[in-house]
Amino acid sequence: MRANKWNKAPGDTMNEFLKCAQRINHKSIYLILYSGILLLSTSCNEQPPSDSGLIYYPSNSLDYAGSPDSSKDRSILAFSDLGAWFAYGLPTEASNYGGFTGPFLLTQENGVWSSKALSKLELINIDAGKPIDWGDFEVTQTSYNSHLNQVFANEHLKVSQTLVFSSAHSALIITDITNLSDNTFNFFPTWKGSTFLAGTKLEQQGDAINLISNKSSAKGIIQVFGHEINKIAVGDNAYAFTLENFELKGGKTKQLILSHSFIFPEYSFKDEQLHLKTAASKVGDLLQRRIKGKQAQLEKLYDKLDTTWNDSPYKDLVAKAVLTLQNNWRIPAGQLNHSGVFPSYHYIWFHGFWAWDSWKHAVALAQYDTPLAKEQIKAMYAYLTEDGFIPDCIYRDTIIEKHNYRNTKPPLSAWSVWKVYEKSRDIHFLKELYPKIIRQHNWWYMNRDHDKDGICEYGSTDGSLVAAKWESGMDNAVRFDNSKILKTSETAYSLNQESVDLNCYLYAEKIYLMRMAKILELKEDADTFSTQSEILKTKIQSQFFDPETGWFYDTSLDGKKFVVVMGCEGWIPLWASVASAEQAEAVKSNMMNPEYFNTKVPLQTLSASSPGFKPDGGYWRGPTWLDQAYFGVAGLHNYGYHEDAYNATYKLIHNAVGVLSEGISIRENYQPITGEGLESENFSWSAAHYLLLLLDE
Repeated sequence: MRANKWNKAPGDTMNEFLKCAQRINHKSIYLILYSGILLLSTSCNEQPPSDSGLIYYPSNSLDYAGSPDSSKDRSILAFSDLGAWFAYGLPTEASNYGGFTGPFLLTQENGVWSSKALSKLELINIDAGKPIDWGDFEVTQTSYNSHLNQVFANEHLKVSQTLVFSSAHSALIITDITNLSDNTFNFFPTWKGSTFLAGTKLEQQGDAINLISNKSSAKGIIQVFGHEINKIAVGDNAYAFTLENFELKGGKTKQLILSHSFIFPEYSFKDEQLHLKTAASKVGDLLQRRIKGKQAQLEKLYDKLDTTWNDSPYKDLVAKAVLTLQNNWRIPAGQLNHSGVFPSYHYIWFHGFWAWDSWKHAVALAQYDTPLAKEQIKAMYAYLTEDGFIPDCIYRDTIIEKHNYRNTKPPLSAWSVWKVYEKSRDIHFLKELYPKIIRQHNWWYMNRDHDKDGICEYGSTDGSLVAAKWESGMDNAVRFDNSKILKTSETAYSLNQESVDLNCYLYAEKIYLMRMAKILELKEDADTFSTQSEILKTKIQSQFFDPETGWFYDTSLDGKKFVVVMGCEGWIPLWASVASAEQAEAVKSNMMNPEYFNTKVPLQTLSASSPGFKPDGGYWRGPTWLDQAYFGVAGLHNYGYHEDAYNATYKLIHNAVGVLSEGISIRENYQPITGEGLESENFSWSAAHYLLLLLDE
């Protein structure tokens, strides 16, 4: 068993918590499958196989069940993998059985459902003269990080359908039809479907059906593999592949394979077609690779778990967190030049990459997928301007939504790059990013230090107050209620207050840049950042801390007056390790005070005693955000308050509704008093920080 990451066992209170945690009823499964026991046939097995001994592989982490009422329906979660721009669910109505819900297309608009089920299998029993009735079957649906599976079974027949992504452009639907009786059946199979997307038409091209949309440059292609096509029928919004009849004797299995591809023009469909032919010819191998790859991914993370969080409920949460990030992962397309993770595909306006989201995602991704973590960082740095500005957010298609150059986001990229380097030890990556981070770092002092005192402010490029608040990432935080905008230059505007969190981030950035400079053997740079960090540390400790209340606050521009709002920015000095021991003790006491921040779901964005506290729908005026809560927990650990940190972590995990529950997605933020999930579902940085809270890192 791995050692506790802080080399200190949690206190008696936490031990009691963990005893309770062990009694939690969870539904994940142990797979104890030894090499040689599992016999693989030509059919795809609906239970993930393993030849590596005892494997813990959770199922049904997220509930993908549902059928959309329209293309705009946002009530259903959707499964995707490998960075695909399309995703699927599990049908809940017998009329949609025989296939999978969707797909949900992120290739157009801000995400739309193409259909209740774009491809459904109809099996006509020739002897009975009618199609099998899916309503006559017992249905079992299971989701894994690797694939979706549904089994329809009665006393005569079992139909197992598996959906697995073979690439970022294609998914395979593998249908295994098994005769459980001693009789012989003759079947007449047809794949059919339709789309309810306006502006999308279906066209036959050879043995394939193309989906062409006037709202997207991506092309959809539906194909059949491994069985002869008798006839293809196509209408404007419907199609049917009629396949050749087949005989199915007792105890035998017939396999049918259908593929969906959605591919942007910058990729080669000719190459994808070659890939599909190979994948379809060896679907068993493909499925095993996907399963084993996901198992290995999770095992890598399980091995990193802090021993405090090493039990099965927390392994379930690891799987859910990784799956959340997986569902939001996108490969390069359009104006997104690198792979990365959306904040949430589930919310209509979160289909892009945001700067500080990206830095946070990358730190979590580095724990198990450093190549994707690097890509996430590079995606934002691809838009670095000559003077060092990084836009707030970028999108695939700026006809749908423009990149936001009105503001940037807090400077956390050095932290992100350093954490990726720690995992990858890729000095070339460090060399590539180091000069860019310096440009970005210096930009703040050139454009967001209105009075040139070495202490920066949030601001905007267009002179708007709202964009300046956005730049903090805490859009409607109470601390900005009375702020005003000041003009520094034609393209630079600052708030009339200096923010403690911003300057702590800049302090941390200097420390990380100093470490990078040492690795890169740039002694002069290292000495410069070391000196700068010491000067800034003194300023932060003296300007932003109020000894009377024991908290760090924003101040007026001249640094002489506190903006007396007790918010989550007050513990960022602990995360950055810039507070003195005495200051940290005072901040810790306030963080652990039930009247302030030690709520049911603790470390929320605003003290519960504040007049502006709005836990329901307050966005940054009271709800608990996992990124800021993580910074608080990390800050407590930094100063040796391990038991307090573990207690807060326990509450963040156990008291946030649905976090440990099977099927329920991780939310954007949580109500700190009731624990209810708020705002967007399937939210990436919440998942990322839950992962970081659990790991021995």
